[in-house]
Amino acid sequence: MNSEFVNFYEKVYDIVASIPRGKVASYGQVASWAGNWRASRAVGYALRRSPEGRGLPCHRVVYRDGTLTADAVFGAGVQRRRLEREGVVFTPEGRVDMKNCAWEGRARRKRFTAKNRHNQAACERTLNESP
Repeated sequence: MNSEFVNFYEKVYDIVASIPRGKVASYGQVASWAGNWRASRAVGYALRRSPEGRGLPCHRVVYRDGTLTADAVFGAGVQRRRLEREGVVFTPEGRVDMKNCAWEGRARRKRFTAKNRHNQAACERTLNESP
């Protein structure tokens, strides 16, 4: 396997291992914290290949809207039961209440666009020109 993927997978495993009980993170959050905000599917692949002996709380990773993983992954209702035992709250629609249960433990990376880069450069020039 490509060493770039191995390093990404290791970052994913470290992040998922640090999600506290009663909190969840989305696949996209984990991807962003691992260094590639576009790699949410790769997070799923990494978790599927995770070594069993690590005891990763993979059930704490959900879709960004709070939807749970397909029943085929954990078994029918298993992910929800595990999360409920940890105190995770669900909406009437059956999704995780992301407003109250999303973990914000890792620093968010700001996605730079051309406009953001221009604004950042202007701010840096202003700071450098200050007396």
